[in-house]
Amino acid sequence: MSKFNNLIELVQIPAGSFLMGSPEGEGYDDEKPQHLVTLSSFQMGKYPVTQAQYKIVMGENPSYFNGDNLPVEHVSWYDSVTFCQKLSKLTGQEFRLPTEAEWEYACRAGTTTPYSFGEELTQEDANFNSDRTSIVGSYPSNVFGLYDIHGNVWEWCQDIWCDNYEGAPTDGSVCMGGGDDSFRLMRGGSWYNNPWLCRSASRNYSYPVDRLYTLGFRVVCGLA
Repeated sequence: MSKFNNLIELVQIPAGSFLMGSPEGEGYDDEKPQHLVTLSSFQMGKYPVTQAQYKIVMGENPSYFNGDNLPVEHVSWYDSVTFCQKLSKLTGQEFRLPTEAEWEYACRAGTTTPYSFGEELTQEDANFNSDRTSIVGSYPSNVFGLYDIHGNVWEWCQDIWCDNYEGAPTDGSVCMGGGDDSFRLMRGGSWYNNPWLCRSASRNYSYPVDRLYTLGFRVVCGLA
């Protein structure tokens, strides 16, 4: 077994179905219509990728806020894809970015409330409305055992940006058609944002070349 195989701590996300998107009375038009998605089981990073992990794989640390156990940020979508490709070669496993559906399913962890913690998000639940990133795992996990799924850093997904869910995949696969392929999806909100942007259904996008100090990523292990 490669010495890199234990670099990323993974959580097994069970197979299941959920209503993706926000219900009437919550969220924005781009989070609608709610639609049923059924997913197979997959493995997801317990935490966002840290600066220490990024340095081991990529040989550099681009982050604005410095600390081995802080999430890496200032990484573009292309940077995060390259990280996954390099980690895959080092481990002999298939690492990739999550699809948007996988991300929301894992975030919700069986909940239907705006946040995986309930109707509201408090300063005890997540890092938001703050002045910097926090050490990964500083806040409680959701039911699936994922940490920092709300706030801390926005997380890149594979998908291109689509301004609604009309015709979206229902099997958890990546959405690569019917939208604007000049943008890529990001999820979860960040340390800089208010809690509304950290909701389970909240969506955002950026150019794939953008490097922002609010933007990192989390990995999935296994084929899409």
